[in-house]
Formats: sequence, C-alpha cells, structure tokens
Amino acid sequence: MESIVYNPVGIIHTPFTMPKDTPIQPKYAAGSKGRVVVETQYAEGLADLDGFSHITLVYHLHRSEGYRLKVVPYLDTVERGVFATRAPRRPNAIGISVVVLERIEGNVLHVANVDMLDGTPLLDIKPYVDAFVGDTPLRSGWIGQAQHDRADGRADGRFHEDDDTSTGSGV
Repeated sequence: MESIVYNPVGIIHTPFTMPKDTPIQPKYAAGSKGRVVVETQYAEGLADLDGFSHITLVYHLHRSEGYRLKVVPYLDTVERGVFATRAPRRPNAIGISVVVLERIEGNVLHVANVDMLDGTPLLDIKPYVDAFVGDTPLRSGWIGQAQHDRADGRADGRFHEDDDTSTGSGV
C-alpha cells in the first residue's frame, strides 16, 4: 500500500501541555477554551463557517508514539480492540473532536470544549451537521454498558509515554 502524506493546515492552541490531566473527550472539556490558527494560505476556506455552532477538527496526535491493537480504555476495565476506542495511540495517529465554534477573527477560530494538547497540528475542519447523522438509531457498543465513574473526565496517566503498558487514551 502506498504512503499517504498530509500537510497541516494550521495549529491548535489549548491550555493543555501534558497528556496527563487532559480531558479525554470534548464532553469532559466543558469551558476549556482554545484557538485554531489556520495558515494564511487556507484562510479563504473559512468563508461561511461562522454560521455553524460546532465544527469537527481533524488533527494529528503529534505526541502519540506507537500503538497496540488491544487497549484498556478509559471508562472501562476490559481490554478492547483499538478501533472500538478513541485511544490516541493507534496505527495512524489521527484524532477528531467536535468543538464549539465561538467566533472567527481572520484566520483564527476561537473554540470551546477542547480536548487536545497545545500545539496539535490541524489537518482539516468540517462543519458539524447533526442532520447528517441520520435517523438510524445509534448504538454505542461497549461504551453504553461501561461504568462512567470518571466524573472528572481527565486522563489519569495510564497511557503516558513513560508507562510501558501504554496503548492509548480516550474512550
């Protein structure tokens, strides 16, 4: 299979500099503010984005190293396949988050509910459109039955780079 190369279109700035204690998902990042600085050559592509309340950020998990195909994710105590989780340590270190778009100033997007590390390379932006999800009932797999006892929703260090059992984080 051929290699695929992506070039960042911007950079995401957040208050989170260490993987430990970073929110594990936007739901647990309520109130966390961030800025998305889009490279000037792509700024024209932001036209009409200000009409959306939420956007999906697609980004490179730049501090993720290595992966395992089975992980014990947050919110659970059972080992799961990495593709059934949102763990950052995966074969292709690509992350997605739906965040609140507060405003746009030139090539800077002011966003809320950020759950990524400061300096994260941005690969793409897509408007979040609830109507595109469809009418099919959603299933949440193991997450629907997991113990949601991590009320703070913060990373606990179990997947930190210094932990030789680390395999990913997220749900």
